[in-house]
Amino acid sequence: MASAIEVGTTPWNWDLYDAPVSLCEQAQQAERLGFHSFWLPENHFGERGVIPSPLLLLAAVAARTSSIRLGTTSFLLPIRPPLLAAEDVAVLDQLSGGRLILGVGRGLSGGMFRAFGIDAKEKRKLFRANLDIMLSAWRGEPVALEEGGKPLLLAPLPLQQPAPPIWVAAFGPLALQQVAALGMPYLASPVETLPVLEENYRLYREGLAAAGHPPVQTVPVMRSVFVTGDAALAARARASLERLVPTSLQAADSTADGPAIVGDAAAVRDQLAEYVERLGISHLILRGGIPGIEMQDHLRSNAAVLEIVQSL
Repeated sequence: MASAIEVGTTPWNWDLYDAPVSLCEQAQQAERLGFHSFWLPENHFGERGVIPSPLLLLAAVAARTSSIRLGTTSFLLPIRPPLLAAEDVAVLDQLSGGRLILGVGRGLSGGMFRAFGIDAKEKRKLFRANLDIMLSAWRGEPVALEEGGKPLLLAPLPLQQPAPPIWVAAFGPLALQQVAALGMPYLASPVETLPVLEENYRLYREGLAAAGHPPVQTVPVMRSVFVTGDAALAARARASLERLVPTSLQAADSTADGPAIVGDAAAVRDQLAEYVERLGISHLILRGGIPGIEMQDHLRSNAAVLEIVQSL
């Protein structure tokens, strides 16, 4: 029996602006390989892989693909006027034929909030208020009144009604509480270890029950996964991935497994099976792009992951 787990991927080559066509080509390749979805994060004011406008880039991908779903891992609501955000999301959902999965987040960088003139302490309040405005607009409720009393309505509305699927990225107990209160799927961080995620999901599910929400069946997890039978290549990939994890998030216990899954097909299958058993994951999103690893090795690994998941 085939696995019910859907597998998505981010780009595996992040030089998106040196070669703009690269992003669409990677999405097309992911679609041909059989990936369920293609994902972009949002980040600002950095260097490698900066994506300040994921919806704009996904619009280009939508025009070059036909079936793969298009996702944002962290469309940041606190820094955006909510009605403009609602319009942009609705347009992309229409443009893509209803293929959008909207992953939303609050943001972590204090510098980013300062740059946008927002008090970081207000980010959760702004997140909830802006999300409520967006959901109301997508339901077709008036966003304002003309002087004569005629209601103003958002147009177009999303093709997926009443809204595209919304998954909420969360990091830390307060964010987990907010996701649970919303009753929406929790999109797990790619830099937290399996034991941490297990505890996160325990708290999240307790929060769902406390808020009176039914269990949420959508359980998406982002992971860096690299499959290779070459021990030297695996060691190089593992070392590169470890350098990507901020020091503050690295496990205190040096013997603990990190957030990345690296090894030959049998080892990766065993680790993914453990994730399924302990978390009940429904969607695995591959966090692509390992510095120092050739593109052909990334592609071989991607194909291997798809085969492994089908065997679970």
